[in-house]
Amino acid sequence: MNDERYMNLALAEARKALARGEFPVGSVFVHEGQVLARGSRSHSCEQMNEVDHAEVLALRAFLDADLAIDPSELTVYATMEPCLMCFSTLILNGIRRIVYAYEDVMGGGTGLDLSQLNPLYAAMTIEVVPHVCRMESLTLFQQFFSNPDNAYWPDSFLARYTLAQ
Repeated sequence: MNDERYMNLALAEARKALARGEFPVGSVFVHEGQVLARGSRSHSCEQMNEVDHAEVLALRAFLDADLAIDPSELTVYATMEPCLMCFSTLILNGIRRIVYAYEDVMGGGTGLDLSQLNPLYAAMTIEVVPHVCRMESLTLFQQFFSNPDNAYWPDSFLARYTLAQ
């Protein structure tokens, strides 16, 4: 599987989000070399909510397509490490392989030790591949946090970490 190729498609989604003034996260769902769903972050600034994350929007698109594909056969590509909400949502919906570009040092969820949780989670085996096209994604986040008009986590640990890279 060519992780960089598909991460570049997720980066294209992130660039769309950034062009709209949104937090630059993009996601694509891939099955056997075919992109089945896409998503980019929405409502991170003006109508701020913490539900319309790129991974969740791509998951909704995948589910709405009602394809006869086992979610465990998908790979999810995201330009930022999925947060705890997205990570949980993905794995509860059967996703077992997640590839991300830039680490979310403030809210990333992929480091969660599932074996220490209740049986539903403890039995899951998840493959997480970090830092694919990390620098390309980092550049988008640096552009976002450098914008003085940014109202989304402007002085957060994530913003300071990103701008110091």
